[in-house]
Amino acid sequence: MATIRAVPVAADPRAALLAEARLWLGTPYCHQASARGAGCDCLGLIRGLWRALHGSEPGDLPAYSADWGESGGDEMLWQALSRHLRQIGAPPAPGDILLFRMRSRGVAKHLGILSRAGPAPRFIHAYCGHGVVESPLSRPWARRIVARFEMT
Repeated sequence: MATIRAVPVAADPRAALLAEARLWLGTPYCHQASARGAGCDCLGLIRGLWRALHGSEPGDLPAYSADWGESGGDEMLWQALSRHLRQIGAPPAPGDILLFRMRSRGVAKHLGILSRAGPAPRFIHAYCGHGVVESPLSRPWARRIVARFEMT
């Protein structure tokens, strides 16, 4: 069955990413899953968006814990994102993939997609206990962003 997209990827990749991300809203949270409507975690959401836009999995990803406070260790998620996405430093824009470090001594372990920039920014993410939601990118969230990426 062919995938129908609201926005052609070639015409505007960021708009296509956001249109696809909005289709995931309401998907229940399920650690290490990546199935729209059935369950996903924050990485599973990004994997699902990659599949929708590129047609296949981005590659092998190591197993990971759900513990945002995990300290020490390698920045495996940051490294994996750097292999498959382009890290950006331009001003924030809708469609940016956001990487968060939730604990000051922890590894970066949460992801979201910037859905609105400007004075009232918002982002889409899979959040334990809530599923895939669109949330305000409030100061407590924004200060935890450690990197932004672009899906090309």
